[in-house]
Amino acid sequence: MARTIVISGATTGIGAALRQRLQQRGDSVINVDIRDADIIADLTAPAGREQALAAIRARCPQGIQGFVPSAGLGPQHPSLSRIIALNFFAVRSMTEALLPLLQQGGGHAVLVASNSASLPGIHEELVQAMLANDEARACAVVETLDGFQAYGGSKNAVVRWMRRLAPEWAKHGVRLNAVAPGTTQTPLLQAGLDDPVWGDAIRNFPVPLGGFADPQQIASALAFFLDADASFCTGSVLFVDGGTDALLRPDQF
Repeated sequence: MARTIVISGATTGIGAALRQRLQQRGDSVINVDIRDADIIADLTAPAGREQALAAIRARCPQGIQGFVPSAGLGPQHPSLSRIIALNFFAVRSMTEALLPLLQQGGGHAVLVASNSASLPGIHEELVQAMLANDEARACAVVETLDGFQAYGGSKNAVVRWMRRLAPEWAKHGVRLNAVAPGTTQTPLLQAGLDDPVWGDAIRNFPVPLGGFADPQQIASALAFFLDADASFCTGSVLFVDGGTDALLRPDQF
């Protein structure tokens, strides 16, 4: 049976790979992105999020079968506030707002985290501001930090928020999970590789299986959580990172 899946950031990268995968199996995909999308919106701004949500509701009066907020910005982006605005606040506000459509359509949500969420150096004050849903305070804090703390902190907060919320959403029949990719060959990664500050750090990041992931390898994990095969999974975080997290944190799981 064909499903309707909403994906943000499905114009390029991991989101595009998931869109193609789902469309090939006959699903209808609604892409929300800043360009070349079914719904064009700037999700770094609250007004853009509301615009996108209104368009989704208008297109999907019978509900949706899945939501994957894949749009994101990397640590090399010059505006640290925009990183957390897109990577956390857009994810949180849109996922929460789409709960009624997910319930209506028997759908589930899958978030795109990162293996950087579990690395040392996460700034706890920033994460706590995000978990408190205080965007103004989080933006003030993040501007005193660096790109890793902005990116890693946004992904850390996404995972913690998801795990806190998943048991409550389970009561509504909606599963909420996350995939934590490692280095994946996308335009986002390429921008980091091209950056004079972040490029060498990314290249030297340890990956036991070697190399970078293909976006389709991440898309397959996202698709799993959308399917009935994952019917007993909620609050789960699946690392798809070539073994990096296991190498760096062998005793934590």
